[in-house]
Amino acid sequence: MTSPTAARIASTLIYPYLNHAVRMLESGYATAADIDAAMRFGCGYPAGPLAVLDETGPAGVRGALAQRFAETGDPLHRPAALLDRVADEASTVASAAPAAVTGDPVLKHRIERVGVVGTGTMAAGIVEVFAKSGYDVIFVGRTQDKVDGVVTTITASLDRAIAKGRAEESTKTEVLGRLTGATAIETLDEVDLVVEAVAEQLELKTRLFLDLDRVCKPGTILATTTSSLPITELAKVTGRPQDVIGMHFFNPAPVMKLVEVVATDLTAPEVDQSVKALCASVGKVAVSCTDRAGFIVNCLLFPYLNDAIKLHESGIDMAVIDTALKEQAGLPMGPFELLDVVGADVSLAIQKELHSEFEYAGFAPAALLEEKVAAGELGRKTGRGFHDYR
Repeated sequence: MTSPTAARIASTLIYPYLNHAVRMLESGYATAADIDAAMRFGCGYPAGPLAVLDETGPAGVRGALAQRFAETGDPLHRPAALLDRVADEASTVASAAPAAVTGDPVLKHRIERVGVVGTGTMAAGIVEVFAKSGYDVIFVGRTQDKVDGVVTTITASLDRAIAKGRAEESTKTEVLGRLTGATAIETLDEVDLVVEAVAEQLELKTRLFLDLDRVCKPGTILATTTSSLPITELAKVTGRPQDVIGMHFFNPAPVMKLVEVVATDLTAPEVDQSVKALCASVGKVAVSCTDRAGFIVNCLLFPYLNDAIKLHESGIDMAVIDTALKEQAGLPMGPFELLDVVGADVSLAIQKELHSEFEYAGFAPAALLEEKVAAGELGRKTGRGFHDYR
């Protein structure tokens, strides 16, 4: 079999991703600006998908997708209606997209004390983000050892920054002085915002939101960092669904700029405004979307990664695919390199959630991804994934 060119490999994987972004836009799920910002700041891509589409040329992308749809019959390859329109009009998605709302979000709540529930990597990173931005932070863990571990993690992070000349010892002292660790949820009774960052288990998060509803003062914003679970279900177990919202940070939180702010149909507009303004105050880029599996980034990223696995299953070497995407699309990592960083188990869980949500046959997890998880070859964290790191 003749090996496809790098350009062909890149277009095979990138064009469906661009089409999916257009569908997200035309459905009203997110604005063009937020879709592009999400992929730039959440994945480190040089440009967002809609900007890439306009630069590549909608007509050419539409033609290639139409040819693939004729070959595969896969609805995911059928050009989106908006893509058809801009291709016919020789215009751009940017010119066809609704005008974005202008003006910066306004902080409608007084937020001085922040609570964080959880002691894992994400939780520790969120604690660090708020403390470095001048907020007093109370964080809650199951045991004192786990609570102490958060302080150790943040101390190490600050020490690295000092060693690189990016921070002073005085800054370290100030940041650590803003931290209060606890093992009792009742210590969050006076916080103005609480962010939960516990394991991705609906039953666990549901119990936690029941506790937060009981403990936190009226008006406290209750935020979840979930990347896949239904936020509306968490809101409904409380007596204050208007105060519940998603704040999906990206890992590592102190470094990654993006936060997906996910308002449910029950979230009060002023809560949405306050959270977006708060993100800006801690140096993050907030993008808006509603409560649906995958939000923006995961919904666009993981089908592309899944497609890359299926392309490899068809006989194309992983290294060839990785190189093609880096060279042709300017991506910071090839899909298999990224899969090994994310973890095959995480990737499979997200892909299953997307498949369940959208019911596209093309979203069914690749067989090799399921095999990797079954074999315990999860990526860098186990020493072996799609590549060997031993």
